[in-house]
Amino acid sequence: MTTPAFPGATSVSALEVYDGVAPDGLAGGTPHLHLVSTEAYLVVAGRGSLHTIDGAGIFDERALAPGDLVWFAPGVIHRAINDGGLEVRVIMQNAGLPEAGDAVMTFPDDVLADAERYADAARLPGPEASDADRLAAAHARRDLAVEGYLALFHDDGDGTVDPDRLARLHARAAELARPRVADWRARWEAGALAVARETGHRLDALASGGDPGLGEARVAEASVAPAFGMCGRLQRYDTSIDPDIVPHIDPLGGAR
Repeated sequence: MTTPAFPGATSVSALEVYDGVAPDGLAGGTPHLHLVSTEAYLVVAGRGSLHTIDGAGIFDERALAPGDLVWFAPGVIHRAINDGGLEVRVIMQNAGLPEAGDAVMTFPDDVLADAERYADAARLPGPEASDADRLAAAHARRDLAVEGYLALFHDDGDGTVDPDRLARLHARAAELARPRVADWRARWEAGALAVARETGHRLDALASGGDPGLGEARVAEASVAPAFGMCGRLQRYDTSIDPDIVPHIDPLGGAR
């Protein structure tokens, strides 16, 4: 018996964006970027906006309202702003990679330059701490990232991003991620890549007149766990893929 992978080997979570106010007067989440995974927001309640800095250094602000769907490529710095009751469903490419650290928060450059300092700044108290203490730590982490985020802009206040500062952030982020690449590759190969290949095997089986594994079809249900995330309070659905149960389709027969 096999367990089906979640569609597209993605992950999904329910997010209530933080409503605490950062030092620049805006309520919301922690600015950060992902290194290899695309992210999507489907807005289900409230109002807010998404602030982004793309790979070319262009800042943009998009209003968010129920029913809106927006997504952004790896490397886009993003910050969710909560104008009241903002709730979204977050869909992440490459389930398992975002959970393994495929994100870099925009801390000040001296923090980004030191892996140990970055880890200390990114770490939140464990579940043994009270919710109030964990929320306070999440806000403090957010505020430090906002400090670094604001430092990406030109000092003259014209609202444009300094390309040298952005390039330095990209370099710092890549260096922080480098020690994790082997682990990420293994997760990707067992997850998203295996699921994509499974589709190919099913198509091969159908093309040859064989069974693409229909007899192996099963239903799955995710467990859910609360967490304090970068952008807000999360309900994380476990859509992880066990590499031992990803079905392999024989092009001339069924699942094996």
